Amino acid sequence: MIEKGRGGGNTLTGLNFEKEISILNLLEKTHGYSVKNNIIFYNEKEIAKSFAKNGLYKYLEFNGVNYKNIISKKLLPDEAIYVIKNNTLFVIEVKFQKVSGSVDEKLQTCDFKKKQYKKLMSSINIDVEYIYILNDWFKKPEYKDVLDYIISVGCCYYFQYLPLEKIGLPVPFCNK
Repeated sequence: MIEKGRGGGNTLTGLNFEKEISILNLLEKTHGYSVKNNIIFYNEKEIAKSFAKNGLYKYLEFNGVNYKNIISKKLLPDEAIYVIKNNTLFVIEVKFQKVSGSVDEKLQTCDFKKKQYKKLMSSINIDVEYIYILNDWFKKPEYKDVLDYIISVGCCYYFQYLPLEKIGLPVPFCNK
């Protein structure tokens, strides 16, 4: 059930999500990382760009792409991180649930959304990956089929954790 859904306690290899919080805030607290104007630096070298909500469409417009010519409706990502090294946009959706609700069905939309983002980014030759960050609510047995589906369509999920290496960001080395 949790093949690609690993939680993590090791903050040296990834980001731990205890509640809904910005990935940029977590990165700023990670050794070697800094963020300025949604640009992510590691040891003062630019390595990625972050786009939340409408920020992605501003980036597309800057690159001469009119989304209306490609898709019929905007998708607004919780966070989208363009990692320069591997020329990939990682769309990251953070879903924390305490009771049954609409998030249950939203998890079933990753295939469609990933395809829409791929259409958008193909015009500027950028690949796309789609990742959910989930809380432990989704470890319940009734989510097994949905979690299996997420993997089967080429998306992935992690429980309260985002491994930096998975998205091509450097893993900081800390002497303790």
